[in-house]
Amino acid sequence: MLSIKRDQKIDRLKRVPMFSNLSNRHLIEIAKHAQSVSVKAGTVLAKQGSKGWEFFFIEEGKAQVQKDGKAIRKLTSGDFFGEISLIDREPRTANVIAETDMILLVVDTRSFDHLLEAIPGLQRKVMLALCGYIRRAEKSSIT
Repeated sequence: MLSIKRDQKIDRLKRVPMFSNLSNRHLIEIAKHAQSVSVKAGTVLAKQGSKGWEFFFIEEGKAQVQKDGKAIRKLTSGDFFGEISLIDREPRTANVIAETDMILLVVDTRSFDHLLEAIPGLQRKVMLALCGYIRRAEKSSIT
């Protein structure tokens, strides 16, 4: 039974763009540290100003990112959030609210740190995603 759950989780991880090129060995390592969680529409997944303890990958569903009460971005399958607070240990920068029922993979702080060290190239992928976020933020502040 455990191996079936693990295999299902690995299949889900393969669909996350950040993980699509990782080896099976690395996917197994991530699967050990990621919990699959279902949430209902309307659930607050991250609260601006609160301490962040987890990193989220969206398997299915849609969420809205709000900063100071204003919608700033939509998230969907393959997107992730929560990494900023886990990296800098500062409070969450925005609210993230489920717009639809969702299936998430959730990784806690300690596991996140372990995975960044254990999986070659994962740090770079997270940095590239953060760079994309900064570029989008700069572009939207200009217009």
